Parts: sequence; C-alpha cells; structure tokens
Amino acid sequence: MTRVFIVAASPLARAGLEHLLAGRDMEVAGSAATVEALAGQISDALPDVVLIDSSGESFESLLESVTASGLSTDVNVVLLADTAAPAVAADALRAGLRGVLPADLSPEQLAAALQAAASGLFVLHPTQAQEWLPAEGASPRTVDEPVESLTRREREVLQMLVGGLGNKEIAARLGISEHTVKFHVASILGKLGAGSRTEAVSVGIRRGLVLL
Repeated sequence: MTRVFIVAASPLARAGLEHLLAGRDMEVAGSAATVEALAGQISDALPDVVLIDSSGESFESLLESVTASGLSTDVNVVLLADTAAPAVAADALRAGLRGVLPADLSPEQLAAALQAAASGLFVLHPTQAQEWLPAEGASPRTVDEPVESLTRREREVLQMLVGGLGNKEIAARLGISEHTVKFHVASILGKLGAGSRTEAVSVGIRRGLVLL
C-alpha cells in the first residue's frame, strides 16, 4: 500500500485525485491546499510520495515554493502539470522532484507512476523521454548549443553572477531564499553545459545572454 499526500489549490481537484487513486493499492495520507500547509501535516501523515497538482498556478512560482520548503529532500514529490514539456520536467528534476506528469494521465498510469516514485525512481511520460533522447543517427550537442533557453529569473541570476555576487547577495536582491538561488544556479549550469559559475558566466557572455 502506497501512502500518498495530495496538494492541490482546488478542493474539487483534491477530491478528484482522491477518487482516482481509490482502490488502486493507494492510501491517501492527507491533503492540503498549499505546499506551506503541507509542512505542518507531513510529519504526522508520513506519506511515501507527495502528489502536487499545479493546475491553474504558475509553474515557476510553485516550483520555487517546493524548492524553498526543502520538501523534495525529505520525501518523494511528483508534480502534475498542464504541460509536461521537457524543459518543465528538467527544472523539476534539478529541484529534486521525482517527476512531472501530464494532468490527463489515466488512473492506472498515475497509480503506477506514484508507486515508482515512492520506490525512489524518476518518472517521465513517454513523450518527455522521446524528446530527451537523441534521435537515431543524431550527432551529440556541442558545448555552444544550449540545451534549453534560460527563464527570465535564470537570466537575472546569471547577470548577477557576472557581477560577482554570491548566493546570499543574489537572494537579498531578488527577495528569494538562498536555497532557491542554489537551484537556479544549478539549473543555469545544466542548461549552459557549464561546470562552474565562472564557466557559466563565460558561456553566457559568449552567447549574448548577459549585459556587460
């Protein structure tokens, strides 16, 4: 039996997810409207996996909330998103989530994915995996080919890296936590194929992503 905690802003969405999981070797350990509300219940609920429905919410803001809470370091987290584009999944996996899945999964697919995530596996929809894997005969990307474009917030962080600011200073200027800054820096390094902050700055300058 897999214990699932559901987070969804809409009471109807929470009830719908509970209904979908009923009778599929799933036990709903609890539910909450926000990630912040979950924090006060998780120690008592002891879920194997947390399912977060992002429908109708800003994905970037929700991901920042999950990252800032440190939730993904303590429990397996799976996110349901209106879109399951590879860039979305990449950001979530870098933040420590176990996967991002489209909201239109069948009940059987959702239950199987949650059971896999509860076992510590990463879960991806087949369309995501196909877009991440190179086509047969395709040449590997070179260092100068960005894997993904940077988000607006990542460009802001990169610009501050150019100025030599540390995580604490960046966090203060942007009004976010240092943990979130670390997430953005890690995402920038991954997207630019850089091994260090200095290399990321160099690549960003070369590609015209920042102003000098």
